[in-house]
Amino acid sequence: MLNIVIIGAGPAGLTAAYELLKGRQKDFKVTILEKSASYGGISRSVSVHGNFMDIGGHRFYSKDERVMKWWGKLMPMQGAPAMDDKLLGRDVPLDRAGLDPEKADRVMLHRDRVSRIYYGRNFYDYPISMKWETITNMGFVTCMRAGFSYLFATAFPHKENSLEDFFINRFGKVLYGMFFEEYTEKLWGRHPRNISANWGAQRVKGLSITAIIKDIIRRVLPATKDKIKVETSLIEQFGYPKFGCGQMWDVVAGDVVSMGAEVIMNARVMGLKLANDNITELTYIKDNVEHKLKADVFISSMPVKDLVDGFDACPDDVRRIATNLPYRDFVTIGLLLNGLNLVNKTTRKTLSNIVPDNWIYVQEPAVKMGRIQIFNNWSPYMVKDPINNVFVGCEYFCTEGDDFWNAPDDKLVALAEKELIDMGVVRSGAVLDAHVERVEKAYPAYFGTYKDMDKLITFLNKIDNLYCVGRNGQHRYNNMDHSMATAFEAVNNIKNGIKGKENLWTVNTEKKYHEEKNII
Repeated sequence: MLNIVIIGAGPAGLTAAYELLKGRQKDFKVTILEKSASYGGISRSVSVHGNFMDIGGHRFYSKDERVMKWWGKLMPMQGAPAMDDKLLGRDVPLDRAGLDPEKADRVMLHRDRVSRIYYGRNFYDYPISMKWETITNMGFVTCMRAGFSYLFATAFPHKENSLEDFFINRFGKVLYGMFFEEYTEKLWGRHPRNISANWGAQRVKGLSITAIIKDIIRRVLPATKDKIKVETSLIEQFGYPKFGCGQMWDVVAGDVVSMGAEVIMNARVMGLKLANDNITELTYIKDNVEHKLKADVFISSMPVKDLVDGFDACPDDVRRIATNLPYRDFVTIGLLLNGLNLVNKTTRKTLSNIVPDNWIYVQEPAVKMGRIQIFNNWSPYMVKDPINNVFVGCEYFCTEGDDFWNAPDDKLVALAEKELIDMGVVRSGAVLDAHVERVEKAYPAYFGTYKDMDKLITFLNKIDNLYCVGRNGQHRYNNMDHSMATAFEAVNNIKNGIKGKENLWTVNTEKKYHEEKNII
């Protein structure tokens, strides 16, 4: 029996555990170490007096068919209308073999994707769409400037030395200034001109004005539907667990425990001994007591920075690179409201006619808030009284230990409320309840010593019994499905005795993989 230790009970770690034990319980002894008291990492959900808030909502949609099938097996799609579907008379796709979300809890809902930009007290589609509402909100003169700016960028593209160059080449300088510059600086704490263009290739992928026009043609001319590929950012529907993103990982954790895995919560990994290109022993702290573990294989989704810091022996240059890898942290403030002060001007039906957005990207330069989640629109079951109340998550980007991170909860709540009022999102006195969650190392950043990441990867790959997976495990701004895919690759290598690890590090790097998917 192979003894395997998995560090981290987020999507990557739990996926690895499930794949190892599926039909092979007698072959593997799996121990999972999780430093927190919750499953799911940044894909977790938090219950606040019966209302659920997600720590960064994650749409359950992937171009990787393995991931889609995996999710569908763990949580079947709905086979009957959800509560809001019934009340609003909405038609949604139903799975003949699916479950009734009014009766079953372990079920995935079909949800509409609506993400918009809030700028100048107007809503703009994200990605920007070419329609009359956009022209009206922007004004004819600004639209003309944006159009000529895009044409100029197409004719005279910038050499892509920075993220600013990347955005301007795809959208033109005017649209970049309106819809990307401010938000990106809020997110990363530095101007896009000081960020590598790699971030754009990783997250914005193939999205551009050209991609948007292709999507418009696909909508207007149905005959082209099966011939035109669509960017992930343009999908119209996705799946979502009844009680939030974290429900999926609570379910997976329960399954891996039933398959024989041992899960140790509140266990912080502190040290790893290296000898002959292998990890020979791991040290973790739980309840202020030091524990040691030996294993044949280690799968790590902990931040690379912390992993390397824990090695007892390591080349100075490698340690320097890892120590100085940058991250961006964030604080999400859940506010239960008695309503919104925003008018739903769309044709989409919603409970109490609130705006239909899953996410609202805040481009207002006068506020610190970066994004707003409306949990009612992710799933009506996440809100105890979705008819009369609206539960939102106000997201702020910061750095662990800075003034914002260290501010008392009541001051953060007061700031979020004030900024919502200032933007016209709510009226004074709308807040009924509040909760603050701080999330460290949420976003691996592409600056600092990231330029030397290849040297670090080379060192890590030489450790025969170590597999680095997930967003933080690879210091790559991956989505949830990409993190799962790295776990699939690691388990495949372990089960089949494959020595090379290049396949783990190429997930979400192939252009074709992350840019296109046929519309079904």
